[in-house]
Amino acid sequence: MQFLAMLQEAATGGSPLMTIIMFGLIFVIFYFFIIRPQNKKQKETEKMIAALKKGDKVITIGGIHGVVVTTKEATVVVKVDDGTKIEFSRSAIASVIVDKKEEEKAAKKNAKEKKQVEDKTEKVEAPAAEAPAAEENNTEKTSSEESK
Repeated sequence: MQFLAMLQEAATGGSPLMTIIMFGLIFVIFYFFIIRPQNKKQKETEKMIAALKKGDKVITIGGIHGVVVTTKEATVVVKVDDGTKIEFSRSAIASVIVDKKEEEKAAKKNAKEKKQVEDKTEKVEAPAAEAPAAEENNTEKTSSEESK
């Protein structure tokens, strides 16, 4: 309630400090709701365009569906029909279509690779854990031998 009163005071030409605070608040709102999401989307699009490879199914900004045949530095050649190839600028690619089957295969492959890496790290860590115990046994033997 008090905040609303301060807003009304600022609107009627009250304190210059309140006006500055209001402009700052508006800027923060614009940043989090407009500028930041737009930057994230732009970075994702750049990453997608950089990752284009032969065989990817794509949709252009003009709505043309096709399969990438070759990629060049600034352009991409897309096969849209049998014997029909069109060369587009990389920035003209709107999205890459991912088949659900391919996505599931990639997810399974990544999970399998991750499991293999975890298994390897466990194998490497296991002997290291046994080594201090062996050292303690050796120390106990030497101290018992010294006492004799």
